Parts: sequence; structure tokens; C-alpha cells
Amino acid sequence: MIELGWSGMLRTCSRTAWALIVLVAASAPAGAAAGPESVADIAAKLSPAVVNISTSQKVSGGQTPVPMPDLPPGSPFRDFFEDLFKDQPGGGDGDPSTPTRKVNSLGSGFVVDPAGIIITNNHVIEDADEIEVNLSDGSKLKAELKGRDGKTDLAVLKVKPPHPLTAVTFGNSDSIRVGDWVMAIGNPFGLGGSVTLGIVSARNRNINSGPYDDFIQTDAAINRGNSGGPLFNMAGEVVGINTAIISPSGGSIGIGFSIPSNTARRVIDQLVAFGETRRGWLGVKIQEVTDDLAKSLKLDMARGALVADVTPTGPAEKAGIKPGDVVVKFDNKPVHEMRDLPRIVADTAVGTKVAIEVLRKGNPMTFTVELGRLEEGEKLLNAAATPDVTEPEAQVLGMKLTRLTGDLRARFKLPDNIDGAVVLEVAPSSPAADKRIEVGDVIAMANDEKIAGPKDVQKQIDRVKAEGQKSILVVVNKAARRGDPHFLSLKVE
Repeated sequence: MIELGWSGMLRTCSRTAWALIVLVAASAPAGAAAGPESVADIAAKLSPAVVNISTSQKVSGGQTPVPMPDLPPGSPFRDFFEDLFKDQPGGGDGDPSTPTRKVNSLGSGFVVDPAGIIITNNHVIEDADEIEVNLSDGSKLKAELKGRDGKTDLAVLKVKPPHPLTAVTFGNSDSIRVGDWVMAIGNPFGLGGSVTLGIVSARNRNINSGPYDDFIQTDAAINRGNSGGPLFNMAGEVVGINTAIISPSGGSIGIGFSIPSNTARRVIDQLVAFGETRRGWLGVKIQEVTDDLAKSLKLDMARGALVADVTPTGPAEKAGIKPGDVVVKFDNKPVHEMRDLPRIVADTAVGTKVAIEVLRKGNPMTFTVELGRLEEGEKLLNAAATPDVTEPEAQVLGMKLTRLTGDLRARFKLPDNIDGAVVLEVAPSSPAADKRIEVGDVIAMANDEKIAGPKDVQKQIDRVKAEGQKSILVVVNKAARRGDPHFLSLKVE
């Protein structure tokens, strides 16, 4: 189970507060809906479809093996010590200087096809050498990995059962509401077959675990070992796949997260059919539109997804989309904030032609884009390195800048597909420091113009000053994020 760090405090109710709670409960409307009297029948029906997953992995490392005592041949203790020491890490065959040990882990999963298709989390089976599925009747089956996707933390396993397995079906996760009852079945702490009940606490949660975060939050108890298990609605349909918890102690505190079934189904269908994902690809890097950036971009309010960079020869560039454009609508679907766009694009079929509405310096424009395939588009991001060209250093807005060379690219671990003026120093209390620009960052664009070196940056600053503007819009490739581009508004006064 993925755990999210959080420091909390156990709070208790005083007697007065408890009396108040009882009073409020007593005054609830007579017709208010009560929780389910029992979920025993539905749990008995669904539990056989939920499986325990155990994995093993051989890893190097650990403690150096203790040498076996030097005993003479024929000693009555020699056979005893040989059996004992061959089981320690690095014992038996192999090089004792690089010992190996077997690491086991436990998780959950569920059957979606009686022929033996099982769903779980990618992190449950990641790096596993062996995967074993434990059924509710106690039988065990070796599993093969059919496909996995790290971006959504999903994996599909295949087993060969001697008879058809009990399977469950997916429900519509878009139809569930905050307050609806849900039930989790899984393998917490290796106990197996545990059922917990709760409600949907929130929807559309972003926990920064991946590009497509859109989690269901629930207070149904989810603990270590529940990963990959199903979250059911009261109709017995899978509406979520339990994936993460927030916990300061490792146990449930009532904040668990599940991948919505509507998100999972599209990925699972592709993994079953192809063994890999086939997502739509637009060919842009995006960032959040802040209030500060909205003013510089001439927007009425902070909204949409700001295009920070476009991939050369990618779908967006071919259609005419440029850095600085703000995507507000994709295929007639509104893009309210940055994180909306990756999910919508990924869910659109490869090769689809869609209309994309952007705001360019406040003016609406519409482009027709034919989506590529993400997995193929990622290969285009590796461009040839820029040849070294010496250029004098310059002081600009509190930054010491020089042209990005191959040596500096290697020094700051920057990818080959970015160019510009690299930051060597940042003066405290400068405009650059105020925006958290750091050594190793690269100024790639300024005032909608590409930057090759410090002279280009200064030229654009002089230009915006002559136009009476108080700030300049720049694209900064952050070294700490391996070159991810970000728009920033820097004061030029």
C-alpha cells in the first residue's frame, strides 16, 4: 500500500461535546436514510472473486554472511552447520561477497474474467521474480504478468485455473456520490478475506502520485495489503481499485484512495488486448495558470492549462499550437485546470481529430489536432545535443547567465532537447530569487521569443521596457525537475 506522509494528532471528545453529538443525532429528521443493516449477503457473494497476491524477489545486499566454523572432516557437528549456514543470505552457491536474499510482499486483487484475468496494482507486483495468486478456497496458482501501467498503477495478471473462477463486474464510477456506501475486500496485513465498510468521502482527489490523478476518497478501512483490491458499491459492482492511504502510523485513519473504475477500465482493456497502453498524445508540456501568470497572459481569470513547451514535429506543433497558449477546451470538454487536460487526452483514441480551443494573449483561437500515440511520442523527446558555443557571461535581473553548453548540460543533468541561457548564480532578493529560479535552470524563452544565450534575454528585457511593461514572461526549464518547463513572470523594473 502506498502511504502518504502526514502528521496528525489524536483528538478525543469531551463529555460535553459527546452530549452535543448525541443531541444532534437525536434531532435528525425521522425519514433520514440509515446505513445498510448488513452486508453479509453481498460480501459472501463477492469474496470468492477477491484474491491474495504474494510476490517474491531476489535482491542483492544485506548483511555479509557469517563464516562457517572450521570443523574437521567427520565431525558430528559438520553436517548440522552446513545445513544451517547454507540458508543464510549468500549461503550455498554463488559469490558470498554479493549475497542475495528473497524478499516477499503481499497485496490484493480481483478476478474480472472466469478464464483467469486478475487485476491488481502495479506497485504490488513491480520487480517481482515470481507472482502467486491465493484463491479464497485455499488453492494457489502461479500468475504471469500480462501487462502493467505505472502511470495509473495498474497491472493485469493471467492464471490458468482448473475450473472457471468467480468474477466480478465493473460499475460506473461517475455515478457514485459523496456519502454513498462502499465496501472494500482485501488482504490487509496478510490476514486475507477482510471486509470493511464506509462511505465515499470525496471525489476527484489529486494526491500527486501520477499524471492522471483522479482518486475516490473513502473512509472504509484500507491498510497495508489492501493494495489492488476492489472497492464495491452496494450493487456489488467494482467502482474503484484501492491504491493508497494517508497514515502517520501505517494503519488506517479513515483516508484511503481508490482508482475510479471508469479510469481503470480503459487501461485494463488495452493491457488485456495489447499488453501495453495506447494513449492519445498531444505533444505539449503544460503547467498551472496562476493569478500572476493570468495577468501576464491577458486572461480574465486563472483557468485552463498553459502550454509551456511543444514537442518538435508533434501533433500540437503541426496544428499551430505554441508555447504561451492556454488550452481551455478539448474536444468540446472544458479544461478548468491543468490536471484536467492529461486525463482527457489520454482517454481519447489515437488518431482522433479533435478541436482544441486556446487563448493566445487573451484572444480565442481553435485548432484541429490529430492525436498521436503517447508511447511513440515519448521517443521523439530525445533530440541531438547542442554544440558548444562560447559566449560571455552576463548579469540579468539578478542572474548570472551564460549559453548552455554540453559541459553545463552534463553538469546540471539537463536533457538534450532544451536550449537557452543557463543560470550560474542568483542574487538574493532579486526578481529571479523572488520566483525561486535556481542555479542550473535554463531560460528557454522570453517574451515569446526563443533564447540562445544571455544577449537574447537582455534584448527582450529592453524590448518590454520600451513598450512600458513592468514584467516579462519567460519560460524556465527547471534543473531540479530534469528540464521541465515553467512560465514565470519576472519584474523588469
